[in-house]
Amino acid sequence: MTEVYATPQTQTAARPGGAAPSLGARPILSVRQIEKVYGNRDSVTRAINDISFDVAPGEFVGIMGPSGSGKTTLLNCVATIDTVTSGHILVDGRDITGLRSRALAKFRRDDLGFIFQDSNLLDTLTGFENIALALTVKGESTASIKPRVQAIARTLGVDEVLGKYPYQMSGGQKQRIAAARAMVADPKLVLADEPTGALDSRSATVMLETLSMMNADLHATIMMVTHDSFSASYCNRIVFIKDGGLYGELRRNGTERSAFYRRIVDVVSSMGGAGEDDAADEVTRHAC
Repeated sequence: MTEVYATPQTQTAARPGGAAPSLGARPILSVRQIEKVYGNRDSVTRAINDISFDVAPGEFVGIMGPSGSGKTTLLNCVATIDTVTSGHILVDGRDITGLRSRALAKFRRDDLGFIFQDSNLLDTLTGFENIALALTVKGESTASIKPRVQAIARTLGVDEVLGKYPYQMSGGQKQRIAAARAMVADPKLVLADEPTGALDSRSATVMLETLSMMNADLHATIMMVTHDSFSASYCNRIVFIKDGGLYGELRRNGTERSAFYRRIVDVVSSMGGAGEDDAADEVTRHAC
């Protein structure tokens, strides 16, 4: 499997960031030699150990790794929920690791979209109001909010639940409302943390197709953390993390999703994860 670089050193030296879909385009996300250390001198845990990679405009990148590998810590650092111990994270050329207070809040509001495992919708707001909130906090005019919310809801297939409250929606509908909220303000980067983790297989497939459409048709740049090979097969590229460092990557390069899925399972197996028997079970469950 020649696409997989077995060590962080090989990954960084031989192909930093990989080939971007748009040649010559500045990366939307650049992660540069970041480390995240917890504890003190007597008990130190390196959750992230010298990770570097790029995400080009229009990429749909999956982050995979075993439990405790550091993938969620990585996502939290990119999202500025957590801070790095050393290194730099650049979004559209801007170093976000030094942002403070008001500048940090503006960055989160204007440049990032979030999709969580649990949709994190506000129970007291309707679907329309939950989506509109992303525009309201930016100070968008009332006249412009309604058509933008309706347009993104129609595109993602949730226009029929705009008047409903979260408790009146299915799990899949709530996640697609969350995706609409993430996209409506046209962020530079959408971060998805196990977005199908709380969904049944049918709703998960619809959600993954929604993310794929957001990437292909709306040109969203997406970084998704997942432990699930089936979910990862919808991405264009997979970055694998193990023990806090880069293990390697896979690129889809136009292959069929089912074939890409099998390649992902092979790598996960080599990392000590699911093997071929698990793959067969998962294909059956999701009806690939």
